Amino acid sequence: LEQPPSWADGERALNRERREDLFRRLSALPGAAVLPSGANFLLFRLAGAPSGLAARLLKNHGIALRDCSNYPGLENGGWFRAGVRTPEEHALLAEALRAELKGDGPAILRKLPKPALMIQGTCSDAGKSVLTAALCRIFLQDGHRVAPFKAQNMALNSGVTALGEEMGRAQMVQAQACRIDPDARMNPILLKPHSNTGSQVIVLGRAVGHMEAREYFTAKRRFWPDVRRAYDSLADEYDVLCLEGAGSPGEINLKSADVVNMNMARYARAKVLLTGDIDRGGVYASFLGTWMTFAPWEKELLAGFVVNKFRGDPELLAPAHSYMLDRTGRPVLGVIPMIRNISIPEEDRAALPFEQDGQARHADSLDVAVVMPAHVSNFTDFAPLAAEPDVRLRQVRTREEWGNPDLVILPGTKSVAADLAGLRAAGLEEPIRRHAEQGKWMLGVCGGLQMLGTDILDPLHMESAEERTPGLGLLELSTTFASAKTLLNVRRASTPLAPPAAGYEIHHGVTRHEGGSVPIMFREDGSPCGYGKGRIWATYLHGILDGDEFRRAFINMVRVDSGLSPNPSLHASYDLDGALDRLADVVREHLDLKAIYRILQLKR
Repeated sequence: LEQPPSWADGERALNRERREDLFRRLSALPGAAVLPSGANFLLFRLAGAPSGLAARLLKNHGIALRDCSNYPGLENGGWFRAGVRTPEEHALLAEALRAELKGDGPAILRKLPKPALMIQGTCSDAGKSVLTAALCRIFLQDGHRVAPFKAQNMALNSGVTALGEEMGRAQMVQAQACRIDPDARMNPILLKPHSNTGSQVIVLGRAVGHMEAREYFTAKRRFWPDVRRAYDSLADEYDVLCLEGAGSPGEINLKSADVVNMNMARYARAKVLLTGDIDRGGVYASFLGTWMTFAPWEKELLAGFVVNKFRGDPELLAPAHSYMLDRTGRPVLGVIPMIRNISIPEEDRAALPFEQDGQARHADSLDVAVVMPAHVSNFTDFAPLAAEPDVRLRQVRTREEWGNPDLVILPGTKSVAADLAGLRAAGLEEPIRRHAEQGKWMLGVCGGLQMLGTDILDPLHMESAEERTPGLGLLELSTTFASAKTLLNVRRASTPLAPPAAGYEIHHGVTRHEGGSVPIMFREDGSPCGYGKGRIWATYLHGILDGDEFRRAFINMVRVDSGLSPNPSLHASYDLDGALDRLADVVREHLDLKAIYRILQLKR
């Protein structure tokens, strides 16, 4: 039987391609004579080369070129030797030589790159965001000034920076892992889906419009300069960049317009780790299949593989790792175990990430039902509740799942009118009304606030073709969608409870109140950010339950009104910074950091 080509054969073929690329680029220079070669370098002569060309190339462009004037027989000058590298490096060399030959130096073509590591995945939800956060914290712990970066993010969960910029929630968490302020440059393009095929497009923290998928696919390259500038400015300020890819770099149909995976890695000159979710099965086939879609330059960027979410003895994986090394020449650099009980906010998976059916709870747990709309946004608002041992947090999508909740939460949504129609179609309006009539607690957040009102007006058709959608009518609130988007970071809000609240606002809606539904939550400047009537509260503050003291006060208030005993001595901590340290400890133990530091040419 014919044996498959070995890794060495593939490397020799790749080297031939790169040598031919360098030969073509050097031959195109004025006055160049390039000698054929079978080695990993080329000898060439440049007629009329200025004196000290190699030294000027190093000083002005950061590129080392071997001056061969001390070789026997080449003393007459003009002879040089260039090593075979990647096509991108060949292009930089040729451009620098052309500039020096024309006398255009000493303008530097581009600064030397900062060390950069990119985490890509074989699929969505492979663990890229969490692994990137872990590496951000590890680099920080090891004494490096590090910043996260994700060129393009599609996520329903976003946050607001101190400057009022909107960006992906995952990059905000990664910024916290670096202990730096979130900055929209860390996520220059954010897509927030509002339908199966369309998204709101946010560039450098500001909404620039809505686009259907086909429209954005052809238009997104025009945002590429914004991505490059954002990355370069971060690279100027930090020592190490930790990048995250999106989806999978193996999506062949997306490669031509890629701005977030391998094209971004090439621009940043980042080394890539490809991670896969072994819990789903088929992880090694996914690794190998992704590798097979790579062009030679993409394979050059890949440093190794990381197996994620493993349960069991990692030594049993050794034969698979040997197989991958033999077929690709790239090692498996880590096996990360399935990590539990570390509350890192998830990015774009529409589920309550910390809900565990088999987990022991108090016998008198508060039953909290979150009504999950189709286009739910910022569902991580309720993750802190899942950390509370006396709370049972569950999703409700159908009438059959309703049960007998003590507290009902209506979360945010990117399509209020459509999701309100979906809620009604699912038969949930009647149990919601019955719950309110029984005097039980209800909390609406952002889109949930708007649903609880009497009507939703959309004269500009920001979210819907309907100009008016009747709300649930449980609060006397009327919301009108405006073209300007409210983006606020509220550090201290007053509420009916003693502990202050905090959070952030992201909404187009402008809400006015009347009748018995009065403002009950106020920003620092005294303007309202929440309304209430009896046991129905509604707020525009995302993240209002993150604060431990406010969350416990709210839970105990609802518990007492639900006939349950309060738990004033219970202090569950939603400590994200501590969770990031624990996450870093796990990843540090199971990742070959020595190899990664060597690849990045960093000191530990």
